[in-house]
Amino acid sequence: MHLLLVEDDAMLGEAVCDGARQSGWTIDHVRNAPAARLALIDHAYAAVLLDIGLPGESGLSVLRAMRSRYDPTPVLMLTARGQLSERIHGLDAGADDYLVKPFQFDELWARVRSVIRRSQGRVIPVFSHGDIEVDRSRRVVSKAGIEVTLSAHEYRTLLALLERPGHVITRDHLQDAVYGNASAVESNTIAVFIHQLRRKLGDDLIRTVHGHGYVVGQPRP
Repeated sequence: MHLLLVEDDAMLGEAVCDGARQSGWTIDHVRNAPAARLALIDHAYAAVLLDIGLPGESGLSVLRAMRSRYDPTPVLMLTARGQLSERIHGLDAGADDYLVKPFQFDELWARVRSVIRRSQGRVIPVFSHGDIEVDRSRRVVSKAGIEVTLSAHEYRTLLALLERPGHVITRDHLQDAVYGNASAVESNTIAVFIHQLRRKLGDDLIRTVHGHGYVVGQPRP
């Protein structure tokens, strides 16, 4: 199991990482929202332990960015904010569970195991178009029943297009779906992902609507 910890407190972060490794988990530790977004783009995690009170940007922005790009990874919020309103905001933003600091480590690991179990039993829609199918629960893409390997960036681009077949999706929308609010993205990266998807899944899957964006299927009037 590979976990991501997003926590700016160095001592607490070190203690959580030590406990995770003793429990047999692999864990990455980042200390701010931009680093968390980059880690989530580049890796697939079993669960995310996410602090709300990060420096600069709230952890809630990380969570909202995850859910906006269809990332179903279970999220356990870790925070010193125990007010009911804060718990509601976190859960409404897409958190799977909530643990208030200070906490006992036995409870932390029990909650991590719980959110992972629940995510494994969660019913997540399967997207399909023609002979292309995306099993979001397993993050598996297949063409005519044969599994196709996609990069994380290609996968998120495909999901954003398949969610709204027949609708033209702009390059800016696709960029947000892939990178969230990350800045300094090369202007041609989405075109590269579209090219790779066509190469792997067929040239006729994604149409270019010049001056507007891309669409799966026939554009709707």
